[in-house]
Amino acid sequence: MKDKTIFLCAICNINSGTCNEDCKFCSQSVRYKADIERYKQKPIGDILEEARAARKNGALGFCLVTSNKGLDDKVLEFVSEVAYTIEKEKLGLRLIACNGTATKEQLLELKKNGIKAYNHNLETSREFYPKICSTHSWEERFATCQNVNEAGLVLISGGIFGLGETHTDRLSMLNSLKELDPTSVPINFYHHNPALHLQPNPLTREEALQLVRLTRQTLPNAQRIMVAGGRELMFGENWSEIFDYGANSIVIGNYLTTPGAKPEKDKEVIEKLGLKIATKV
Repeated sequence: MKDKTIFLCAICNINSGTCNEDCKFCSQSVRYKADIERYKQKPIGDILEEARAARKNGALGFCLVTSNKGLDDKVLEFVSEVAYTIEKEKLGLRLIACNGTATKEQLLELKKNGIKAYNHNLETSREFYPKICSTHSWEERFATCQNVNEAGLVLISGGIFGLGETHTDRLSMLNSLKELDPTSVPINFYHHNPALHLQPNPLTREEALQLVRLTRQTLPNAQRIMVAGGRELMFGENWSEIFDYGANSIVIGNYLTTPGAKPEKDKEVIEKLGLKIATKV
């Protein structure tokens, strides 16, 4: 573990809580009326400040997230403008977009404006997906990931554990991810909100660690296995054990609608382990 380099990524929620889809795990759906902050477009100046802070805190990836089913002309224009503005700053960040389903043409437009990678998670298995979402299909998600590869962007794709899926579902999702060959695989652990219809995450800490290991074993070619949403909830103060199980990337700072640990605290844990924080992609 001593020679492992840890890649840090930060998330920026540039449009919050406006989604009409019915994904049962997501507090950003307007259907569930979760008590979260909602806004159409975060001011670009605020986004730029977050980008500067992320880079100062050691992040190399900076992900621009919108809460919609997918890209439309208005969202595409906004994300492109944000990306172009950040790129002009030459912060040394890899700009990632996470804007739902997208066509190859839309992805090429993002690429033209400075987006280097696109994050679109499969979330769960093809078989289980209809039980957690009825307003769009798993196949649409898979097709968007294929479009990312065809557009020549870096594909980031993973899923969520703890939604009530079976172990067979987890294996199915990981094998589907293997088909797509993503560069980075974000592993999220379901963080329950009282407004949501799903039951709380039933996974134990040990089960979660074994799922990190299983992800690494199933996707040995992935450059990064990232533990993202639900890290603090699932692993508590001793979260650094994830690195022994195959993870080499984490999200620092806040998540979409839930707070994360202070970036300085996470960096301190990593440095105490004798691990290096990545300084280039």
